[in-house]
Amino acid sequence: MDKKTILIAGGSGLIGNRLTEYLSSDKYNFHILTRSKKPDRKNIKFFEWNTGEKIMDLAAFEGVDTVINLAGAGIADKRWTAERKKIILDSRLDSIHTLEKAVKDAKLKLNLYIGASAVGYYGDQGDKLLTEKDPPGTGFLAEVTEKWESETRRLGELFTRQTTMRIGIVLSSQGGALKEILKPAALGSYGYFGDGKAYYSWIHIDDICKIMEQHIADDSYSGIYNATAPAPITIKQLVKAVKAAKGGFGIVMPVPVIALKLVLGEMTQMLTDSMRVLPEKLLHEGFEWQFTDPTVAVKNILEEKV
Repeated sequence: MDKKTILIAGGSGLIGNRLTEYLSSDKYNFHILTRSKKPDRKNIKFFEWNTGEKIMDLAAFEGVDTVINLAGAGIADKRWTAERKKIILDSRLDSIHTLEKAVKDAKLKLNLYIGASAVGYYGDQGDKLLTEKDPPGTGFLAEVTEKWESETRRLGELFTRQTTMRIGIVLSSQGGALKEILKPAALGSYGYFGDGKAYYSWIHIDDICKIMEQHIADDSYSGIYNATAPAPITIKQLVKAVKAAKGGFGIVMPVPVIALKLVLGEMTQMLTDSMRVLPEKLLHEGFEWQFTDPTVAVKNILEEKV
């Protein structure tokens, strides 16, 4: 069987790194776009691009069937100043525009475009169950994801097929929310935010990779998908699941919102917004998750160090 070649933008991030490990090297080669040239290894080749100047090495498209775009500045990396908010939005749109220009310039005919988005699209909606049919919410993250998806759709029209993944809170030992929850565990405390009732739509990082592999393998996958586990839980339930998975002594306690606002400012909404997201389309299409129980998911992550 011929190996597929996948081009990944944002391939050095949390999901991109795991994806190149998760997908079999017997079936896939990877071309990774990077700001500075890196040495190739095994089934991975690196190609330079500059999204600020909208330029990239067109050799990156050689033999490529699928493009996965995970590029974008980290939402939680720095406090949301006006400048940082501009970087968060521009980094996502610039990556799309760079790929769009390259595909048009090279007159390429490619099969599949997978674009990242986020459940932040829905905004703070309490305990309302949200599916792909629901409109965008309000707030900074909702505004960013709505613009992000709009540009993704336009680029996707240059491909035979496109899918967009509204990714939930990715659980991984290598970064993201789980790593932050675990930090105070060494001191015997597990903190949840506010009253703990905000819904967190979580997913094991390997299930994100499995969803992407399914999108690549199955031509019936098209359009927007909520990439979350089938049972969203509250932040308090998630923290309790982390404690249960880790075992040992620990106190589960609230972190007051007022304290968060002093440290994080507007970025607090990222931790306290409630998005009870249901992956309706994946459920309808019979997708089988590897991890649906958060305690089992976290235990696996800690044991396997994924």
